[in-house]
Amino acid sequence: MRELTVELGERSYPIYIGQGILNQITEYFDRAKLSRKSPLLIVTDDEVAPLHLERVLTLLREGGFAVTACVVPAGETSKSLAQLEGIVSTALQAGLDRSSAIVALGGGVVGDLAGFAAASFMRGVRFVQIPTTILAHDSSVGGKVAVNHPMAKNIIGAFHQPELVLFDIELLLTLPPRQVKAGLSEVIKHGLIWDAAFTRWCDDNAAKLLALDPEALSYALYIGCQVKSIVVSQDERENDLRAILNLGHTIGHALEAVAGYGELLHGEAIAIGMVGAAKLAQQFGYAEEIHEVTKRLFVKFGLPVHIPAHLDTDRIMSAMMHDKKFKEGTMVYIIPTEIGKVEIRKDVTEDQVRQIVELLKEES
Repeated sequence: MRELTVELGERSYPIYIGQGILNQITEYFDRAKLSRKSPLLIVTDDEVAPLHLERVLTLLREGGFAVTACVVPAGETSKSLAQLEGIVSTALQAGLDRSSAIVALGGGVVGDLAGFAAASFMRGVRFVQIPTTILAHDSSVGGKVAVNHPMAKNIIGAFHQPELVLFDIELLLTLPPRQVKAGLSEVIKHGLIWDAAFTRWCDDNAAKLLALDPEALSYALYIGCQVKSIVVSQDERENDLRAILNLGHTIGHALEAVAGYGELLHGEAIAIGMVGAAKLAQQFGYAEEIHEVTKRLFVKFGLPVHIPAHLDTDRIMSAMMHDKKFKEGTMVYIIPTEIGKVEIRKDVTEDQVRQIVELLKEES
């Protein structure tokens, strides 16, 4: 098992990564001093529930915890105020109190939704992340929780750190290939923003990662979580450095919104966005190699690198205008300066981004 700590003073918390570690869930909950006197609520979705929910319920109940479950529909559309209301209703019916905890059992959507429920229920209760996707190695760490508005992704949210992240590699073995590829997109991102050697390692070990080789996957998740924990420890609320984690997300979030939160998975949209950021880097005078390496890497992992031609450019640009990173006519944009390094640019204009969007569509 590998273990990391997100260093945030009194809000510091551990990340546990390993194979079969879910069996010790009550031990990890005891380390976090979760109460057995107050009910727990597990939030999961209707794809994860048939695979893992009964086992988690059984382990916790056998360990002396009172626990109830709330199952939401799978997919990005569940990150809504309507689903949030349903979770709160279940929590009230189950008798959750201010000493209770909400447990997210699922991918990024479940983590974001359950986390926002934990942040807002009774003005904040404790929160645990049990990721079941590769993509959630990114979303489960750092405390960003949110639901979507039809006009913008993650626009209704908060910072609410978990008590712990329990990442059992065995829960990933049921993932379909498309979800595996989409999850690995954010793994690669951590190399592109922070660690050129890890980027090369991902390139060299693509086949193992796509095949869910446990040792390769455990190492990749450890490095990805390590990068994010270092960044979050230095800048919890995205005042400066943490913005680098948004590489590819400005275009990516807009593509998700315009495509209707379903046509493109998050990791797929972000892969396209990262290729766009690398293309934008060329306009700022950085080496063409950045774009070439970035695009080739995502192609190798079977991820999209072009914007689908039917997505309207004006709608994509409009979606970006609602993004939290747009301000006073320019965008805060993360630009790669070389593989493993990025810079935060606050002078990227709407016209420059529109040109990148059109170039990404022309190549499709």
